[in-house]
Amino acid sequence: MSKNPLSLPIFKRISRIVDKRGVKAFVIGGYVRDYYLHRKCSDIDVVVVGSGIEIAEALAAELNTNVVVFKRFGTAMLHADGLEIEFVGARKESYSPDSRKPHVEDGTIEDDQRRRDFTINALAWSLNEQTFGQLVDPFDGMYDLEDCIIRTPCDPDITFSDDPLRMMRGIRFASQLGFELEDETFEAIRRNRERINIVSKERIIVELNKIVASPVPSIGFELLELTGLLEIIFPELHNLCGVERRGHHAHKDNFKHTLKVLDNVARKSDDLYLRWAAVLHDIAKPQCKSYDPKIGWSFHGHEVLGSKMVKPIFRRLGLPLGEPLRFVQKMVFLHLRPIILAEEIVTDSAVRRLLFEAGDDVEKLMTLCEADITSGIEEKVKKFLENFTMVREKMKDLEERDRVRNFQPPITGDIIMREYDVPPCSVLGEIKEIIKNAILDGEIPNEYDAAHAMLETLAAERGLKKRE
Repeated sequence: MSKNPLSLPIFKRISRIVDKRGVKAFVIGGYVRDYYLHRKCSDIDVVVVGSGIEIAEALAAELNTNVVVFKRFGTAMLHADGLEIEFVGARKESYSPDSRKPHVEDGTIEDDQRRRDFTINALAWSLNEQTFGQLVDPFDGMYDLEDCIIRTPCDPDITFSDDPLRMMRGIRFASQLGFELEDETFEAIRRNRERINIVSKERIIVELNKIVASPVPSIGFELLELTGLLEIIFPELHNLCGVERRGHHAHKDNFKHTLKVLDNVARKSDDLYLRWAAVLHDIAKPQCKSYDPKIGWSFHGHEVLGSKMVKPIFRRLGLPLGEPLRFVQKMVFLHLRPIILAEEIVTDSAVRRLLFEAGDDVEKLMTLCEADITSGIEEKVKKFLENFTMVREKMKDLEERDRVRNFQPPITGDIIMREYDVPPCSVLGEIKEIIKNAILDGEIPNEYDAAHAMLETLAAERGLKKRE
């Protein structure tokens, strides 16, 4: 990190422009915050006490680059030297109770800082020559940075009631940065949680995805639960909370378990949708819970029902319904399979079927399943992980030998109809399924000649006649 926070040439250019025009300008928000946190940031927000659009257009002309103007919002944006720079005029805002859209007036730099969501995002550096690089911090954001605190510049009830998305943003920053919500800020989120209902799902899912992508995502989800927001925006996950006891039997808290699995996956992978698979892998347990006095609690079939719940959850939250959906459905459906293999004798047939069903996602499935071992008994965890190593070795051996990952059976319906006098019918599907299972069970090799020989036997047994 440079000792001079405004060492980039672009800042001197802006400084000359604003001084020539006699206006004040400041770098504000995330770029300033991340400088002090030693985090990389390529997005720069500049507040001008005057017209931000005019300064952006003057800079763009000097750099001979394009500028995108959003007159409705009084902002302008351009790209230079690998940076995205957004300009806005300093303003103060007021809100109506039923909308996040503010009434905007021109304001001072302090007015603009006061409207910011959190003190750590209200830090500003002057860009004018006489005060170049001077920190402007009227709300003690530097103290909050040092204390790792998320706090609003003004009354948090007003801050969150005016723009309820700030509640999600506060929790997201806590999760991303490993910070804590200041007590009054936390309580204000609890008091104003119902206000989240006026925020669109598109805005909420952006923040939720950033929580899922955090270094330790459990921080965000625990805060969502504690503040009461989770029950409103994601009731299925909230419903995993709690432990039910009968006699000497009690099941684990599936919410806490899910967060452990999510953190375990986060330590191994940045894949957003593998992390979502961790969030959803046990989502159907409340519906599948049953009790037997002899064996205690069970959740039979939760992987099947859970995979069916993924699509309506994705649709309601505003997550993509294409390949990411299919991937998460597959992970939820298969997440018990490697664990079952690790508990039992690892047969070639079972591993072939796992390779066939998981396809190219088998390594991600194994990452999820290893993360799912959250027992506090060290010996139990060690045994499972050793068995997973055996499963991986067998997968590698069988893949090299049998090539069953993503394989398509050598005998297709077209081949059967071309060779035999039979129209499309259930018999075709039956024969194909028998041949596929024979390959997966190791009864015949994954080769055309062996599969075709089995076809001839099956066709003869069913009285199919060859075409002449």
